[in-house]
Amino acid sequence: MLITRFLRALLKRQTLISIRNFIFSTITKLSYFISSSFMASDSSTKSSESTPLLDPPKFDPSKPSIPISYPIKTLEELESRSYFDSFHYPFNKASIPLNGDLNLPQRPRLLVCHDMAGGYLDDKWVQGGTNADAYAIWHWYLMDVFVYFSHNLVTLPPPCWVNAAHKHGVKVLGTFLTEWDEGKIISNKLLSTTEYACMCAERLTELAIALGFDGWLINMEVKLDPAQVENMKEFVSHLTELMHFSKPGSLVIWYDSVTIHGDLDWQDQLNDKNKAFFDLCDGIFTNYTWKVDYPKLSANTAGDRKFDVYMGIDVFGRNTYGGGQWSTNIALDVIKKDDVSAAIFAPGWVYENKEPPDFQTAQNRWWGLVEKSWGVMQNYPRAIPFHSDFDQGRGHHFSLDGRQLSDADWCNLSCQSFQPFLEFSEDPGSDDIQAVVNLAEESYSGGGNVTFKGILGSKTYSTKRLFQAKLPLGDSALGFTYSVKSDGDSLVGISLEFLSVKNETVSVLLASHGSNLLTMNKFSSQFSKVIMPHRTTKPESSDDWVVQENVIAMPGYTLTEIGAVCYKLRPKIDEEQNSEYYAVLGHLLIQTPGQSVHFLPSSSWVVEGQDITWKDVRTNLSLLAFLSYGDQRMELILMEFRSTIFMSRKCEKRIQVWM
Repeated sequence: MLITRFLRALLKRQTLISIRNFIFSTITKLSYFISSSFMASDSSTKSSESTPLLDPPKFDPSKPSIPISYPIKTLEELESRSYFDSFHYPFNKASIPLNGDLNLPQRPRLLVCHDMAGGYLDDKWVQGGTNADAYAIWHWYLMDVFVYFSHNLVTLPPPCWVNAAHKHGVKVLGTFLTEWDEGKIISNKLLSTTEYACMCAERLTELAIALGFDGWLINMEVKLDPAQVENMKEFVSHLTELMHFSKPGSLVIWYDSVTIHGDLDWQDQLNDKNKAFFDLCDGIFTNYTWKVDYPKLSANTAGDRKFDVYMGIDVFGRNTYGGGQWSTNIALDVIKKDDVSAAIFAPGWVYENKEPPDFQTAQNRWWGLVEKSWGVMQNYPRAIPFHSDFDQGRGHHFSLDGRQLSDADWCNLSCQSFQPFLEFSEDPGSDDIQAVVNLAEESYSGGGNVTFKGILGSKTYSTKRLFQAKLPLGDSALGFTYSVKSDGDSLVGISLEFLSVKNETVSVLLASHGSNLLTMNKFSSQFSKVIMPHRTTKPESSDDWVVQENVIAMPGYTLTEIGAVCYKLRPKIDEEQNSEYYAVLGHLLIQTPGQSVHFLPSSSWVVEGQDITWKDVRTNLSLLAFLSYGDQRMELILMEFRSTIFMSRKCEKRIQVWM
C-alpha cells in the first residue's frame, strides 16, 4: 500500500504525459526503421551488399513537399518569422471564418482542449489523408471553444480543425507552452526583458491572424524567478491587447500553473495567487484536481466574470474530480451547478483507449453524457443558404449527387459538413428507430449520411432531431430540398418548428411523396401544417435516391428545430407484428428562391500554380479535387491517369488535391 501511494505521488500528470510522448516517439521511429529494414531486405535479393539503415530525412520546411501542419519549437523560429517563409505556410491558412457571434455568450461555456498522442497525426495532412478511421470530432454543437494542444512551444492548429470548428460557430485557440528543463531555458529568454516578451506576443498575434484562428492558451509550466513575474504579466497583457485589437472577439486564456510569486503551484481554482493573470486576459483554465467547493469559490473570486473561469476536467481521469472517462459528467454537473464554465481536456481518450464497441458508437455515447449534463451550446442553421450532407470529414467512399466517384478511404476535416444533433440512446429498446451518421452506406454527397433503422412497432411514426436552429425568417419563401433512399414503404419527412414573435409554436411537416389523402389523415392532427412535396425527382446518376423539394413561407417567424419523421403510410394488418424500418437521408438544403449553391463557371476561376512537377506513376490513380468557395465546399471532378499525373504543390483559391 505504501509503495502504491508513493508511485501515485511520484507519477504526476507531467511525468505520465512525458512517458506517453516518449513511447509514441519511439514507436514512430521504430516503425520507420522496420520499414527501412524491409526495404533493405528486399534490395538485398538484388545485391550481395547489405543496405544500411538511415535516419529519417530532416524536415526542411523551405522545400516543396506534401503540405503539412507543424508546430514552432524554438523562440528563434518564432522571433525570425521563418514560418512565413515556409513552403507550407500558404496551405495552413484556414478558409472558413467564424460562423456566429464574435463574443462569447454570458452563460456557462464549454471549452474542449484536444490532446492526442503529441498532436499532428492524420490531421497534419493539409490536403487530406487516407485513414478513414482518423480521429474526428462531430459534436461541435456542445462546445464554445476548441484548443489544439501539443507539447511544443507554439502549437499551431491545423487548418482542418479551424475550418470544421468555425463552420459550427466554435472558436479555436493555439497553445503557447513551456515545460521541464528546456521550458525553463526558454522562459528565461522570453522574460529576459519586457521588450523581448512583447515582441514574442506580437509574433504570436501575427501567426493567429495570418492563419485564421482565434487566440491562444498560455501554459507556463515552469518555475519563474520572482523578478520575471512582471515581464510575464506584460507578455499576457500585451498579447491580449494585440489580439483584441487585431481580431475582435479573440481570446487569450491563462492556464493555472504559475502563481503571482513565480512558483509552479497548481491552485485548481481561481484565487489571489493567480487572479493577477486572470485580470489581464480573457479567462483561466484551472488545473483539474479541484475539490467540490472550488467552482463556487472561483465564481466568488471572479465576480461578474465568473463565466471566464473554466474548471478543468481530465478525461483520462488522472486525479481529476469525478474520475473522468465515463464519469466526466459528474464533474460537469458540479461545475454547472455553481454557474462557472468547464474545460474538458483530452476527449480523445475514447479514441486512444479504443473504447468498445467501436469509435463511432463510443464517441456518440460519451458526448451524449456531456449533452445530458451541459446542454446544447450552438444553434444552426443561423443563415441561408444552409447545406449539409452529414459528411464527418472522413469515409470509405465519396459521392456527388447520388453517384459514387471514389471508393478509396480518406480523411480531411476541412470537408466536414454541418453535423446533425443526433441524440444517443443508451438503451433504445425494441420499439424504436435509431438515427446514426453512417460512413459505410453509400452517400448522396460526400462520405456520410444519416441512416434510420429499427422497428416502428406500435408507433405510427418516429421523429428524430437533426438540428436546433436559430434562423429568423423574412418575407421570402424558403425552399427545402432533401434526398432519401429507403427499403419498401419506409418514408422520411422533414419536421420544422417555428416560433412567432408572441412565442407561439407552429409545427410543420414536409411530408414525403406518397398518397396525399393517407398522409393528411395520418398527420393533420399531429402538426399545424402538412405540406406535400412541390417536386420529386430521381437523379439520372442513381436509381436509388429520390430528391424532394418543398416550399414554405413563414414571414416573421424564427425556425427553431429541424427533425426527420420516419413513418409508413400503410401499417401491417397484424398490428402486433413489428414493422421493420430502414431509410437513409442523404442531404438537406435550405435556400430562398433564386439562390444558387452551384459552383461558378470555370471561366471565373483564378488558378495559379507554383512548384509544379511531373511524376511517373506505375498504376492507375484517382485524383479527387475540391475547391473551397466561401463557406461552401464544391466537389469538382474525378480524373484518372494511367501514366503521368500533373501535380500542383501550391495553388490560389485553395484547390486541394488528394493522392
